[in-house]
Amino acid sequence: MSDFRDVRAVAGGTAFLTGVTGQDGSYLAESLLSRGWEVHGLVRQRPQAGPTVDGEMFIDGVHYHVGDLAKPSGLEAILRSVAPELVFNLGGISSVYQSWQEPYDTALISGASVVGMLETMWQVQQATGKQIRFLQASSAELFGDAEFSPQSEETPIRPVSPYGAAKALAHHAVGVYRGRGMFASTAILYNHESVRRPSKFVTRKITSAAAAIAAGKQDKLSLGNLAAVRDWGWAPDYVDAMDRIAHASEPDDFVVATGISHSVQDFVVAAFKAVGIEDWQRYVDVDESLSRPTDASEMRGDISKISSRVGWKPTVDFDELVAAMVRHDQALLAE
Repeated sequence: MSDFRDVRAVAGGTAFLTGVTGQDGSYLAESLLSRGWEVHGLVRQRPQAGPTVDGEMFIDGVHYHVGDLAKPSGLEAILRSVAPELVFNLGGISSVYQSWQEPYDTALISGASVVGMLETMWQVQQATGKQIRFLQASSAELFGDAEFSPQSEETPIRPVSPYGAAKALAHHAVGVYRGRGMFASTAILYNHESVRRPSKFVTRKITSAAAAIAAGKQDKLSLGNLAAVRDWGWAPDYVDAMDRIAHASEPDDFVVATGISHSVQDFVVAAFKAVGIEDWQRYVDVDESLSRPTDASEMRGDISKISSRVGWKPTVDFDELVAAMVRHDQALLAE
């Protein structure tokens, strides 16, 4: 059975996004606005200047609300006032490395806060009789040390990091409220990148370093585990997937990936190739202190379900996305 409907044919209403200033949130906000949606977003503080502030992207036309995912009472007031038809939860601590430094905050902000959000929406829905569709940005880190690749929606959940554990709590909570009658879905997102990826992430660290080394402005790039294997996709593709899932006929869980995996070393090779450097080994040092205490095994997603149910497939391949990020970093150096 196919749930495919062209999301661009769905009449605009009101959408609320957490994580609206991040990579995925900013792309999603632009897409919704272009199709006539009124878009509201949760931010920690109001923008003071420019479209980009401290790595956050502020989009013209979005109604920003100051709040905190860790404080459900304030979020409840915002949700009641906005009264959205769609809620996309893209917020939270987004770095696995950071989750090891701040495990409690990660559990609260990326896990428990989702329970509070779901309960608030349930109460609002019960009071108004108006359906609210909820999309949780879940993560392949749910699967942790998976025994098999590729992973699917049926792969056992057994995270190996505080980030994965928090996402697992949120993921199970979505299932609980879906069983209660809510339209609550998850997009189990594998790694995805774009020119809006903040510099604290290893992929952007690689592409910016390749650009700087090629320009003679940096000598070395220090990295942790080069052998880690991930399934990398293009962020705008994954935002399209989340949009389709939120508009599907029935709520469900969907793996969002490319089905092709690469190592961190592959990412390095592609980035240096994009700037014309073949002997990348001369410029890369391995620093064990940058490695995580534990790391997931090969991450590669099975996209059979999302392809058949909502008609989604990735459009940008690995080499294209790495090259696009490198070109962006080269342009920034030239400014």
